[in-house]
Amino acid sequence: MRLLLVEDSLKLASWLSKALGQRGFAVDEVHDGVQADALLCTESYDAVVLDLSLPGMGGLAVLQRARERRNSSPVVILTARGELEERVKGLNLGADDYLAKPFDFSELEARLAAVMRRAHGVSTPKVKLGPLEYETSGRLFTLHGRRLVLRPKEHSVLEVLLMRMGKAVSKAALYERVFSLDATTGQDVVEIYIHRLRKQLHETGVSIVTLRGLGYVLEAG
Repeated sequence: MRLLLVEDSLKLASWLSKALGQRGFAVDEVHDGVQADALLCTESYDAVVLDLSLPGMGGLAVLQRARERRNSSPVVILTARGELEERVKGLNLGADDYLAKPFDFSELEARLAAVMRRAHGVSTPKVKLGPLEYETSGRLFTLHGRRLVLRPKEHSVLEVLLMRMGKAVSKAALYERVFSLDATTGQDVVEIYIHRLRKQLHETGVSIVTLRGLGYVLEAG
């Protein structure tokens, strides 16, 4: 899943980017509101982590402009503890959730999982397709009741396909969701991860089917 992280503290932003990357997220990191606004005009994200105290353009203005453009990416706003008025304004402008600093990374991850789950119309924390199950809160795959161990990018590709089960996902869309803007690889790298996943899923009752001209779809049976 692809995230936009907007945080003016370079130290915090670097730490969050690294932690989120280790959990399989593709993270685009910016440090001011103007950069964030520009990216939200041109890029598509599964979720946005948005600090409200930003140089150039405040977080509330970034959020308002995004919603006025009908950008529906889920947004988790970051606020200083005690900034009740700012949190209320953010929620009224269309933020999906908030987190007060300082916070534990596990709480941020849980809130991101919840807002992305709701954005995909999933009402429960567990998504199932045949023998494949995905616990969205812990971002854990199991297959026939046993944990499915995947590399971060493999995990991200399978996550995107599962959250869009029954729908074809193009190579370009997969690349956009799995790799950040600073990635140096081309779209063909997606085929490598699809190949690896097919080996993992071989004869398990779940398969990745190629629909010519459309992309890939995850199917059971």
